[in-house]
Amino acid sequence: MIPLYFTGGGVNRLLGAFRGLEVAGGFNVVLVNDGSTDGTLAAVQGQLEGLPFGVVLVDLARNFGEHHAVLEGLRHADGRYVITLDDDLQNPPEEALRLLEHAEARGAEVVYSYYAEKRHHWFRNVGSRLTNAVATLLLSKPPELYLSSFRCLHRDLVRRIVRYEGPFPYIDGLILGATNRIERLLVAHASRADGQSGYTLRKLVRLWMNMFFNFSIMPLRLASVLGVGLCGFGVLMVGVVVAEYYLSGPQQRGWASLMAAVAMFSGSQLLILGLLGEYVGRAYLTVSGKPQSLVRETWRHCPEEGAGRP
Repeated sequence: MIPLYFTGGGVNRLLGAFRGLEVAGGFNVVLVNDGSTDGTLAAVQGQLEGLPFGVVLVDLARNFGEHHAVLEGLRHADGRYVITLDDDLQNPPEEALRLLEHAEARGAEVVYSYYAEKRHHWFRNVGSRLTNAVATLLLSKPPELYLSSFRCLHRDLVRRIVRYEGPFPYIDGLILGATNRIERLLVAHASRADGQSGYTLRKLVRLWMNMFFNFSIMPLRLASVLGVGLCGFGVLMVGVVVAEYYLSGPQQRGWASLMAAVAMFSGSQLLILGLLGEYVGRAYLTVSGKPQSLVRETWRHCPEEGAGRP
């Protein structure tokens, strides 16, 4: 299962990498075009005829994001195991067979890949480390587990996680909340052949917000701790003022210290209100039926029948 976003000229190389892949019982490739406007859809359609393996091509009505596209792709996958990977082929398709064999041998419901050496841009490597650290804190992820987009999922696990209908999906959060049969496997990681990563700071922050507000109530607990701490600090300051009054008489207070205290308490209140507002806003969007993704059209290619709409 591969989400496509501005894959364009890399489509031929991507599909060609699967031509020599041999899987007992055969395999299908599910491609989800996540609102690309660079001709990715037409490029895939032009390659379907003559492919020796089955292809399901899903065209989303607009760009929804990687996790939305992956979840939609999982809904269209029908194999006993589903392997997700990116469209840049930094994860060679041959390594998918090793993930599959490991999952079958260990009876795992999900096998995550990890790398001896990651060949991503330094910014993406830093972002991945931060994301994994946040996931360990918020989602009770095992510290040694690396949350890679190159993973193998059992059909039973896929059935459980595709039930999620909220507008803010986070695939790894759904996985960690749905199973504890988790394995990891060291795999090869290749350099990016062409193009550039779509990994940006904005997408990273959006991912963190999904973890914070959709799969954890940790921010609310932190807000409660902050409130209690500031309340205790206020009581302490009252005690200091009363003690100074009786020990030293009335004291002249400075404007700077007063403004600092007001700013601290006011800022904390606004922070807590912002957290509450984010939860309420997301709950409103969920209740009001904000779509997780919208499919414009779907094509299915079978080697024996050719390409066509279902």
